Amino acid sequence: MSYEMIALLMFSSMMMSMLTGQRVFATIGVVGVVAAALLWGNGGFELGFSANMKLLKWYALLTLPMFIFMGYMLSESGIAEDLYKAFHVWFGGLRGGLALGTIGLMVVISAMNGLSVAGMAIGATIALPELLRRGYDKIMVSGVIQAGSSLGILVPPSVVMVLYGMIARQPVGQLWLAGVFPGLLLALLFAIYVVIRCQINPALGPALPKEERDMPMIDKLKLARAGVLPFLIFFLMMGLFLLGVTSLVESSAVGA
Repeated sequence: MSYEMIALLMFSSMMMSMLTGQRVFATIGVVGVVAAALLWGNGGFELGFSANMKLLKWYALLTLPMFIFMGYMLSESGIAEDLYKAFHVWFGGLRGGLALGTIGLMVVISAMNGLSVAGMAIGATIALPELLRRGYDKIMVSGVIQAGSSLGILVPPSVVMVLYGMIARQPVGQLWLAGVFPGLLLALLFAIYVVIRCQINPALGPALPKEERDMPMIDKLKLARAGVLPFLIFFLMMGLFLLGVTSLVESSAVGA
């Protein structure tokens, strides 16, 4: 059997399995092991085991629990909620302002955690109920949270880039630097889209009532303090790593 046919059978098997509702990791693992066993017999089972053991020995994998811990602390400490309140006050006067604040929150979460799933979970927990309560369009709100959480793939410290750098043997620092501008550019484009849509159809994202926007500047600045710690941690962690003072794992430990 040709390699092209084997690849086609593996791909079609994975697609059929996922379409029936099976877990992605189980689908990929089972198809890979079965294909290896059919091709190399008992050696195929040993190949899968040795590959998993080799993966577990990668030192850089220690960054993953560190970044996950950072995202967990951001959520459980109340910093994410306080930060969203700050965005709520500063941008609420604009049409679609709360959606803009949600995008800003997603950028901060991505810079602290590096995972899209964390941004989606925090956004759905904190931002979604408030946006719906304020009369925002449900479809637009869902799109904002999903698009904003996807920034975790690009904005450093991206866990996906760490894994890619390990597999492709590429420097993670350069990959992170390459993701900064595209990530921020995407966030800006998301914000521009929200503003334009809400200007065309104000019902999609109504502005906050004037009585809620009227707040002394000193109180607004106090709310903005919620963003100081996340940005401080991000710049400290990234600065030490890019300057060569700490390694990748050490930088993640500094952030955690």
